[in-house]
Amino acid sequence: MNITAPQVAYPTSPLIRTALPGPRAREVLARDNAVTSPSLPRAYPFVPKRGRGCSVEDVDGNVFLDFNAGIAVNSTGHGHPKVVEAVQRQAAEILHYSASDFYLPIYSEMCGALAEVAPMSSPTRVFLSNSGAEAVEGALKLARYATKRPYVISFQGAFHGRTMGALTLTDSKAKYHKGFGPLVPAVLHAPYADPRRTASGERDTATVDYLRDSLFRYEVEPTEVAAIFVEPIQGEGGIIVPAPGWMEDLRALCDEFGILLVADEVQSGIGRTGKMWAIEHTSAEPDIVTSAKGLASGLPLGAFIAREEIMNAWGVGAHGSTYGGSPVPCAAGLATLEIIRSENLLENSTKLGADLLERLRKLQANQPDTVTDVRGVGLFIGVEFPDGQVANRVQNRCFEKGLLVLEAGENVVRMSPPLVLRADEAQTGLRLFSEAVSEIAAERL
Repeated sequence: MNITAPQVAYPTSPLIRTALPGPRAREVLARDNAVTSPSLPRAYPFVPKRGRGCSVEDVDGNVFLDFNAGIAVNSTGHGHPKVVEAVQRQAAEILHYSASDFYLPIYSEMCGALAEVAPMSSPTRVFLSNSGAEAVEGALKLARYATKRPYVISFQGAFHGRTMGALTLTDSKAKYHKGFGPLVPAVLHAPYADPRRTASGERDTATVDYLRDSLFRYEVEPTEVAAIFVEPIQGEGGIIVPAPGWMEDLRALCDEFGILLVADEVQSGIGRTGKMWAIEHTSAEPDIVTSAKGLASGLPLGAFIAREEIMNAWGVGAHGSTYGGSPVPCAAGLATLEIIRSENLLENSTKLGADLLERLRKLQANQPDTVTDVRGVGLFIGVEFPDGQVANRVQNRCFEKGLLVLEAGENVVRMSPPLVLRADEAQTGLRLFSEAVSEIAAERL
């Protein structure tokens, strides 16, 4: 039986029919409050039911414009027919068999597709996981195994996941660590790039200077460091874009001391910035890159890709996964990569992202006391406000107007819409966001 997703014609602008949350949404919230873990950090009372493209309908029939994409996950939009068809076809053949112990054809096909687009010029090998955190954990294990060194470094403001190794690398909020110590040993943190250097065009050497003159002098010998984990653009940290040359300087430092450079592209990769990987906006190449989120348009699939000689350092049984690279997520992943190529989504991200950034900077010029900075690359954009309270009010006001955005860092609202965003949807989203900012600015007077 061929099950086809129902075709839904959504209005070109959001349509809010009820008070938010609506009556059915309140029922879901009440049930959720009774049975789910209170650790889940819900942003606002949005209760999605179905979606198409960049529109999402909630359980009460309210239609929202999605500038969030499930935290940069739904890269090809909601319900892309090619992804749906690939999932249905694969599900009808076989739902699961573990690639850790047997040879799934689609597993190596997915690995090959990722190797073809890897941001390294030398041959690579790929391991598939279920999530970004799992990909980071695998990369951490591989880096230590391959180098036989114990220490790793990540950056203040970083978010790498919530499992223990990834959580230790994460340094964006102290509350993420609270109550979970002791964390994984031999993990150190350094200051990330300063966003003010990007705006001025000034070369930002502060990070490498700190590593060389402070961390490597007082805390750890560089020859004991296995890897530096870095987001080429920090996401959870507030959409921080390093100044030109920052990543290249980090790469040179790693080369000097035989340290592996691990690019965490879980959020910034798969076309989010207008290139397949954010690090491709620089001339630096990573030794290992992690991926997830947008990789399978909403299905759970992660990966870490390493230069072949690094991945070959470990042997049979050193790492595995029962569900990682399961057939249905792989089918969605292959469809996603093909859609990005065939529908020119990298170009779309570049063009619409540049338009949004230009218009948001005009908003900043008109509201300088409320909007303190606008930054980003492609459809990975952060709008900074004076404090977290203002950012939260803007986020919630957008929700009331039918626009889904999400906070990042301490005082930033993040925009990460699906890569299939249309020009008219971008204009609508900008109008609603500008209205929300203007209203909050007036209320602050």
